[in-house]
Amino acid sequence: MKLSWIFWWIVSIFWMILFVVGTVFVWTREVDGSGAVQTPETKLLSFIVLLFAFLFPAIIQVIWLIINLVINNNKKSSIQQ
Repeated sequence: MKLSWIFWWIVSIFWMILFVVGTVFVWTREVDGSGAVQTPETKLLSFIVLLFAFLFPAIIQVIWLIINLVINNNKKSSIQQ
C-alpha cells in the first residue's frame, strides 16, 4: 500500500511540474509556433486549452487518490477487527 502512495505522489508532482512549465511557457512567449504575435487574449485561450489538456490526467489522479484512501481505510478497519 505504501508503494501505491509513493507512486501517486511521484506522478502528481510530475503532472504539477509539467503544468507549471507549460503555463510559464504559454504566458512568457511573445510569438507562437506559427509566427503570430501573442496578445493577452490568445495567451488566455492557449492557457485554457492547456487546462483542458491537463483535465484528463487530473481526473485520473483524483480517482487514484480515492482508490488509495478506500484501500487504506479498509486495511485499517480490518486490522482493528
